[in-house]
Amino acid sequence: MPANNAPAELTAGDAQLRSAYLAEVLAVLYPEPESGSGDGIEYLVVPDARRPRLLVPADDRKLAAAAVRRYAEPTSRLARLKRDAVVAALKTGASGLLLRDKVRVGGSGGIDEYLKAALGQDVRLSVHIGPARANRKPVIQLLTPAGATVGFVKLGVNDLTRRLVRAETNALSTLACAGLEQITTPAVLHSGEWRGNEVLAQSALPIWQPRAPMRDRLPYAMRELAEAFGITRCRLAQSEYRGRLSTRLNALTSSPDGRVLARAGADLIQRAGSAQLSFGAWHGDWTPWNMAALSDTLLVWDWERFTTGVPIGFDAAHYALQSAIVTAGREPATAVDTVIETAPALLAPFGVGSAAARITVLLYLADLAARYLTDRQAEAGARLGVLGSWLLPALVRRVAHL
Repeated sequence: MPANNAPAELTAGDAQLRSAYLAEVLAVLYPEPESGSGDGIEYLVVPDARRPRLLVPADDRKLAAAAVRRYAEPTSRLARLKRDAVVAALKTGASGLLLRDKVRVGGSGGIDEYLKAALGQDVRLSVHIGPARANRKPVIQLLTPAGATVGFVKLGVNDLTRRLVRAETNALSTLACAGLEQITTPAVLHSGEWRGNEVLAQSALPIWQPRAPMRDRLPYAMRELAEAFGITRCRLAQSEYRGRLSTRLNALTSSPDGRVLARAGADLIQRAGSAQLSFGAWHGDWTPWNMAALSDTLLVWDWERFTTGVPIGFDAAHYALQSAIVTAGREPATAVDTVIETAPALLAPFGVGSAAARITVLLYLADLAARYLTDRQAEAGARLGVLGSWLLPALVRRVAHL
């Protein structure tokens, strides 16, 4: 499970939030201060302390280079070149020119000791410092002393992230028994609790293997997942999903955006109540940066939003929307309209008709908006957290014309 490396410009505000989050993460992972007896651990800050993205071991150039090379999936040529430059500098010993900032933490009672005992092997760590999001959490890359990546660890440190880490643990355990043929998922190496934090250690997927063209494989893999736990077909008004979505929307009416969403959602359910839809499973956050295509399988990670009993086609809608906004750099409001307009073609590989496809995409947008508001993404400073600026206007307008 490589760290999320969705391309985005690093704004001054994001840099400030990352810098503050670095201190917060270190306090969680190493709660005991350095004793001064030489037992501390030193990390290089990549690229620097003002814009921290990754912490790598400072005492081993080979290990640090391996950590940088494997921690994320570059989604652009420029990002790949930057990563490769840092790797080369670490290997040759020229990293002092590029990586000048270091942090030193206490070595006793830290997460290192816990993970070595839990996994029964010697591991070294690198730590990912993610962008501002409500669901941001410490993500740790596990390396052998020789530099091989053996796994990734997520820590749930508050109510939301603890719930998500538990959800991913359950999802991976469930998926391991699903008999998927087109998709490879991480295995659970360890789950438990450390200092009140939920811990999930999962195996590293072999993203370093040669890639293969995606071609038309993606919709079929998404359909395999959708159907893996059974399909139900019924009217939207009679579905369990309708009840779950209504409950979520009704819990959001304390905020202006929540009230707008609740009204639009109720209107959507009423207008589309007689639509016959098929319901199955979805990944919940299937994006270009949460997967990699090999010749014989699709590697897919970050399963913390996995859910069953949702309208088939949600994964395709999410992938299209996130690709347009994040990868292609389109205006979010324009991307929403495009996904709605292209819904029939987008969902055709799933056997969804034109009318049902548009309803499915609108339900997906309502579901996504409910997630953002429930998680309080706007308050966390997430780039797309303010729904009134991009998602809600299109949803309200399109529902009114059903």
